[in-house]
Amino acid sequence: MKRGFEFLKLLQENNNREWFQEHKLEYDLIKEENKGLFNQVFSELQKHDSLNKIHISRIYRDIRFSKDKTPFKTNFGASFSRVKPFLRGGYYIQLGPGESFVGGGFWAPNKDDLFLIRKEFERNPEEIRQIIAEKRFLKYFGKLDGEEAVKNAPKGFDKTHPSIELIKKKQFVVRRSFTDQEVLAGDFLKEVILTFLAMRPFFDYMSEVLTTDQNGESLF
Repeated sequence: MKRGFEFLKLLQENNNREWFQEHKLEYDLIKEENKGLFNQVFSELQKHDSLNKIHISRIYRDIRFSKDKTPFKTNFGASFSRVKPFLRGGYYIQLGPGESFVGGGFWAPNKDDLFLIRKEFERNPEEIRQIIAEKRFLKYFGKLDGEEAVKNAPKGFDKTHPSIELIKKKQFVVRRSFTDQEVLAGDFLKEVILTFLAMRPFFDYMSEVLTTDQNGESLF
């Protein structure tokens, strides 16, 4: 990963197509190294979970609707999806100088899933609160994250509900940041897997919420 970080630092300073084309052969070698690392993560994680597939992000940015017109990402990323419909949640890893993290969760639940999650938080918030207050959860993630939330109570929900801040969320994600030194350390792969495994109680809870009705009967 050291060579990859050195390449990305140069790309940060030369984020243009001309420079990238001149260094395309070097990038292709680094791309294969990253593919090997991400496949290794997939194989290790598969020992503990049932994964569907791995998706390795392209380095090319979609700039069609962005004010930032730099053509390339300055990090490498991969996501790992679980086998649906009964296993929910997705794992993600991003590697880049000063911007490395391991995360996971529910970035954009569809309308029906979001309603089920909110109804569960309304009906029985104690369980999710216990999960996000658990010692290992706090050690790895600190809090339940998510950039988006509605300003007011969603339609049909009481704005004075004690857990309204959870109910208002539109994303339910966790993340753990890593320094460059931690990424380059010999135990990084181990720490990645431990971090992913720390998500499992949260994933297992959310999977049950999204696959059963309020009587505990399967929706599938």
